[in-house]
This record gives sequence, C-alpha cells and structure tokens, in this order.
Amino acid sequence: MHKTFSFVLPPEIAYDSARLLAYTAQEMQTDEIDNLHIRPLKRSIDARSKQPKVNVQVEASLGEKPTPLFTPIAYPDVSKKPQAIIVGAGPAGLFAGLRLIELGIKPIIIERGKDVQARRRDLAAINKHQTVNPESNYCFGEGGAGTYSDGKLYTRSKKRGDINRILQILVAHGAVEDIMVEAHPHIGTNKLPKLVQNLRETILQAGGEVLFDTKVTDFLLHAGELKGVVTQAGKPIEGIGVILATGHSARDIFHLLQDRQIAIEFKPFALGVRIEHQQKLIDQIQYHCADERNPFLPASSYSLVTQVKHKGIERGVFSFCMCPGGFIVPAATAQGEIVVNGMSPSRRDSRFANSGIVVAVGEAEVGKYKDFGALAGLYFQQEVEQRACALGGGTQVAPAQLMQDFVNKKLSKNLLETSYQPGLTSVELDAVLPEFIAYSLRQGFQDFGKKMRNYLSNFAQLVGVESRTSSPVRIPRNPETLEHTVLKRFFPCGEGAGYAGGIMSAAMDGERCAEKLAELYKYA
Repeated sequence: MHKTFSFVLPPEIAYDSARLLAYTAQEMQTDEIDNLHIRPLKRSIDARSKQPKVNVQVEASLGEKPTPLFTPIAYPDVSKKPQAIIVGAGPAGLFAGLRLIELGIKPIIIERGKDVQARRRDLAAINKHQTVNPESNYCFGEGGAGTYSDGKLYTRSKKRGDINRILQILVAHGAVEDIMVEAHPHIGTNKLPKLVQNLRETILQAGGEVLFDTKVTDFLLHAGELKGVVTQAGKPIEGIGVILATGHSARDIFHLLQDRQIAIEFKPFALGVRIEHQQKLIDQIQYHCADERNPFLPASSYSLVTQVKHKGIERGVFSFCMCPGGFIVPAATAQGEIVVNGMSPSRRDSRFANSGIVVAVGEAEVGKYKDFGALAGLYFQQEVEQRACALGGGTQVAPAQLMQDFVNKKLSKNLLETSYQPGLTSVELDAVLPEFIAYSLRQGFQDFGKKMRNYLSNFAQLVGVESRTSSPVRIPRNPETLEHTVLKRFFPCGEGAGYAGGIMSAAMDGERCAEKLAELYKYA
C-alpha cells in the first residue's frame, strides 16, 4: 500500500529522517514502524512567519518498498553511427551529447579547455598568482562555468523541456536524490566535478568522443550548410550537424561568426556588482532569528528586484545567482580584465553570502559601440572589465566599496573581510561603472534596504564587476527547427547563443537541439 501525505512541519522534523518516519507512522495510526518506508517527494521552506515551517510531501508504504524514482537510461553503442559535432562541454553540450547517443548518433564534443581535474590547477593559479589562462578558467573547461558554481538547479523555464528527466540523469551520475525533492535544489561546487566526469565517462563508454584542449578556429561552410569545424591545429572535423554550445564568454566565437558573415544579433544583458554580507545577517533577516539560525535549516537566500527610472528610461535592478554560504571567485577569461562570480559548496557552510546585483542593459545603453553592430554589448562589457582591472592595479585584485559608502558616494577607508581570494582594493565604484548603472544600483539598494531590514549598511561590501550574467549576443534560430535562420545544419544552443540562463535551462536546450538535429539530418 502506497499513500501520499502533505505535512507542514518544524524544520527539526522535516529534515530529520527518523523523526519524519515517526511522525508519518503517527499520522497513519500504525505501530509497524519497522515495516514502514517513507520517501519525501517535495520539500519547500515557508519563512514568512517568525517560526519558519517546511512543506513536505511524503510517499509512505507499509510492508512494501517505495516505488523507484526512475529507471536509468540504457545508452546504446554509437561508435559506428553517423557523427555530429558539439562545440563546448558545458551543460548544454554534455546533455546534447547524451541525447544524441540515445537517438543513435555519435557525438564528437570539442572543448577548448581542460578536463575537470586538470582545470583545478588553472583555477588555483588565478586565485593565488592572479594568472589567467585564456583557455582554462572559471568559464572555460569541462562542465563550463556551471562546474565551479553553486550548482543551482532551479529554473522557471518549465516549457523548454523535461525538468525531471534532467534531474534524473544528474542523480544517475552521482547527484543526491534530494535534488528531485527540494523546491530550490543545488549540487555544490565540491560535488559537481565528479558528476561532470561521470557524464563524460557515459559518453565515452557509449562510443562518443570528447576532445580537450581543442579550440575551434573556423567553420566548414558549403552551399549554405555548416559541414563541420576547423581546430587550432588546422584539423577539419565534419559531421551531419553542428551544435554550438560555447557559453556566454567565448568572445572569439562571436567574432568568428561575424567575420564569416553568419547572422548574429545584439542581445540585452545585465551588468553590476557582486555584494557580500555575512551569512549570519542574511539568516537573521530571512528567518527572523535573533542570533544563529535553526541548525536544521539551510543557509538562507534571497531574491530581489525593483524598477528604477533614469533620464526617462526605466530599467530593472535585480539580484542574480545568489550564493548562500558561498565565495566570490575571479571569472576573467583574459589578462587585463576583472570579472567576478559566485559559487557555494554543497553544504553552503561559508560565513559569507554573496549575490550579483545587476542592472538591465539594452541596445540604447551601448550606443557608444553601435559601429560594432551585434558585438556592441561585448565591447561594452569588455571596457568595464578592463577599467575595473586598471583601477585594481592591473591584477585580479578587485575594486570594492562598502555598500552604504557607495550609496553616499564616499570612498571606503577600510574594507571588510572577504571570501574573494585575490583580494580587494578600496575604489569609488563610480570610476568603474557607467553612470546609468551606478545611479540605478544606488536607487535599487535603497529600495532593497526597505524590503530587507539591515540589508543596506556598511556591514556589506560591493565587489566589481559582475558582467557575465548572460551572453550579450544572440545567434538567431528558427523556433521550430532550432536551426540557424540562414545556415543549415547549424544549431546555436544554450547560454552562449542566447537561449538559456543556467544549468537546467542549458541542459534542456542541449537536449532539444540534439533532438532536432536527429530529426532533420540523421538519415540525410
């Protein structure tokens, strides 16, 4: 007998398996606790009241084992099947590769960066020695930018694919089953590398190929079709189709597309700073606690958004990629630029909380670079990143300012302790940020301070710049076939093409592109 219950519980029961079992037995009015099996199906925190509660949906079975969450996929051998090319081994590329295998096509995944283990040395170099490897960093390498991130799996893109299917594949490759239960699941930067490696092993065992340290430098074009790619070694690689899943920071690919007169477009994006608080303060705000949070509750997060009008134009100001219990990391892809991002371990147990706070940037805001056409946003990003680096001394030391000082246009005499390893230097961020962004952030922070008491203070600091929120370029594609609007056999995919915004949406887009490629060209 299987029965489903919905409970509203204190955290100490909801997150303690033994106490949850006892509570469920009591609700079922049974003493056969040794024969009772339970499995949480959904779990979400409601922290609106002074005493946070947890909504839990539980499947209970008496004398029977719970029904399996899913059946793992059996991948066929595709070593002798037609091959398709995937450029980029981030979430979009890896999931496109797995889906192609299911559909009987051999994926050739080409990754400019290193495998996930070798990549660690380059991350250490940028943190400790401030040396940026332009091919292997927090953005480039196996797993893409998502590998060294919080691993957030929440998405609003529910119409883009099967969310549960993606979660099931992740669990089958090493993620904990809790990601299928929590309302806002995450994996953690400490666990993602092994999971990414397992995804690669599945692709290899099925006969696919993954080429590391292999940079695409040109496209093989013929009669309006993309026949393949050329690598930096001059080697042509052909296939029945090409899925381009290079992520939002592969600027050389955007230049290559423009140089080869392959249609691309400007895409709105966002730019701002990363703000860092003590996690304890965010917990006190969100969980209404006087001191430490309930030990059964996870580190709290927040989501903030407002609208600011400046010189007649209304722009969104919003939090982005909030990392509770996390770290700020240097995410530059070239020397001479400063880019910051956030990540968290699975336990989210750092003393710090950080989040991007960014301002929407449209085509009107990048008019200074209009002569660069579709790449105007890219040049806008680049100028701000280079200015941040110059003001930081030309290294990865990031410009920073206390939050209240920034609002009051005052240079901070002293900065706070930080999770950002390369270090901070006190700068008036107006010298880094475009005027409309600085103005919008000031107004936004004052609004956020009203929504979250004590959020706006000098117990928080701003670190610049958060500039790679999304791609500043869109590669246009047919909404039905997902092919490029002009070039056949070319499937722009994921975050870099302008069609995703995180691990889940990128993975789903990768699957969709693989399905369309197979549908159109498997037998062509």
